[in-house]
Amino acid sequence: MVRADEADYLQSDELVFGVEIIGDALAYPLRIMGWHEMFNDVIGGVPVALAYCTLCGSGILFETKLASEHDPLIFGSSGFLYRSNKLMFDRTTHSLWNQFTGEPVSGPMVRQKHVLVQRPIVIDTWASWHAANPTTRVLSLNTGFDRDYGSGVVYNDYFTSNYLMFPVDVDQGKVAQKDFVFGIRQFGGAKAWPLDAFRNTPLINDEILGRQIVLIGDAETRTVRAFERGTRRFEVGLTSLTSDDDLDWSITETALISSEGQKLPRVAGHIAYWFAWNSYLAANSELYEH
Repeated sequence: MVRADEADYLQSDELVFGVEIIGDALAYPLRIMGWHEMFNDVIGGVPVALAYCTLCGSGILFETKLASEHDPLIFGSSGFLYRSNKLMFDRTTHSLWNQFTGEPVSGPMVRQKHVLVQRPIVIDTWASWHAANPTTRVLSLNTGFDRDYGSGVVYNDYFTSNYLMFPVDVDQGKVAQKDFVFGIRQFGGAKAWPLDAFRNTPLINDEILGRQIVLIGDAETRTVRAFERGTRRFEVGLTSLTSDDDLDWSITETALISSEGQKLPRVAGHIAYWFAWNSYLAANSELYEH
């Protein structure tokens, strides 16, 4: 990791995965992560792993410290696929884990019925992430591997086409198979919001199983952050968000914070291609219609 002013290899409009935990902000360029599909790190004192399935377009951040294990798990990419989604493995037991659900599917860990806890993560442009997180560090090109980390190199043909490398059964009645959605699996349920829903508005007041949330998104950059909103409704103000009780709110990586110091917590979610979300959740997920 290097300081932001040392990341002269990044253009302002390039996309990064952004993570901030307890004031520790880190950025991981997608053009690097596309080659490796996994990082293990400690951010803000919390051991985490990003599981990035390039075929599914989904980067999901998981906590890696389990109550049953003395040390955090270290994950890698197994090379196996299931429903066009990568299976990762932990280096302690060599169990296989589903990247999309965070559950073990083969090996000793299956018996313990673990489900990895998700942490919030966002895809954003390097310029936008850096502006919002000026102390961020960023993954450098000095990875120790010989790869072409140029912009638009890794999986470019796949990312810019409508085809799937490995076809799956997917309902395309309302959303095309490689359209992006933002998905949340929290509060005992699941719901997906097509990124197209943010093309006419950057803000959506909605709910999932009765839990009220607000989503702030940008379809062009795949940037979506979700927060609990309680009984409030929000709209976009001149420089921040405003709620229907006449409060101004600033957007941070962990919470919405009002001018009076009230906080509404961030809700973990992630971007994915629709075919992946639908393939794993189907009737178990709601779909936001706009």
